[in-house]
Amino acid sequence: MQALPMRSVLVTGANRGLGLELVRQLEEAERPPRYLFAGCRDPESPRALDLRNLAKRFSNIKVLKLDVDDYGNIQECADQIGKILENNGLNLLINNAGVYFGGDLSEVTPETMMKSYRTNAVGPMMVTKALLPALQRAAQLSDELKKAAVINMSSSLGSMELFDNKNEIPLAYRISKAALNMVTKCLANELKPHGILCISLHPGWVKTEMGGEKAPLSKEESVRGILKVLSMLSDKDNGSFLDWRGQRLPW
Repeated sequence: MQALPMRSVLVTGANRGLGLELVRQLEEAERPPRYLFAGCRDPESPRALDLRNLAKRFSNIKVLKLDVDDYGNIQECADQIGKILENNGLNLLINNAGVYFGGDLSEVTPETMMKSYRTNAVGPMMVTKALLPALQRAAQLSDELKKAAVINMSSSLGSMELFDNKNEIPLAYRISKAALNMVTKCLANELKPHGILCISLHPGWVKTEMGGEKAPLSKEESVRGILKVLSMLSDKDNGSFLDWRGQRLPW
């Protein structure tokens, strides 16, 4: 398989952290996407200022309102992307938006559990469903570049085999990421006949607002690794759980 085409890309949760850095590095690539959609919950908020400023500098960056916990908004955003792309498809969907709630059994609540599940697992599945026609179109456009991909930003904390009870136990986050990994396996199976790959990807423990100051990895280094991994994806990676270095992780 040739390198995954990145002519049109959507990054969710693009207003800060890894999402913003993904948009930045995709734009700085030797061949930046013709269409670079940056979705975030509130594009007009102060938290999206850096993203808005970046979009002012580059006309291919399209900032869109996309709340992955609002299924009506997801479809509206998918319709908007479809109108912009016209007959072009969406080559790459990066489901990056997520929430993190810490806490052990004494602290977890039904609200934090359900919010984590809706945003971290159900949201990516529904975004993928809404954008499936655009992904299918990209996969069918060319005999040479006939692949599209869905990347679900997961975490090693969602791995059952790598579970370490010596670490903090963010129950809601861990469980929602384990659910997201099953979303990846199901989507990989269902989308394979359409020429669409789907993987879970662990970006590492990254120094962001979510990862905290103790994290050993910068967002710049993490994203450089992620984009390198994406450039080398092939059919054998479909349904895999990879990290930012391309190493396979156990479920």
